[in-house]
Amino acid sequence: QVQLVESGGGLVQAGGSLRLSCAASGITFSSYTMGWFRQAPGKEREFVAAFSWSGGRTYYADSVKGRFTISRDSAKNTVYLQMNSLKPEDTAVYYCNADRSLLEKRASAVRYWGKGTLVTVSS
Repeated sequence: QVQLVESGGGLVQAGGSLRLSCAASGITFSSYTMGWFRQAPGKEREFVAAFSWSGGRTYYADSVKGRFTISRDSAKNTVYLQMNSLKPEDTAVYYCNADRSLLEKRASAVRYWGKGTLVTVSS
């Protein structure tokens, strides 16, 4: 049974930082691209960042490039999202995902999801 469990969300002021974690089980971690999507109220779920299983490449949405950093710890089967210089428009539920593809930016095509963690950025 695949489980992705996110943690680290919360309330932060604009300009602040948070680090999200996602612990994975039930998958061969090294064979999955791990990533993050987010969904703001009334909006579609959107791609944020991914760490490919092949070559260790990272990918970011333009809106977070230079502010967010994705990393993974294979010993702990955990992927992280370091979020700096947070803005009110970053407010959303953040979802961890795992997929066998090298990069998947379409939420509808992602194989596995976590339940999400809420990030609220106050102005």
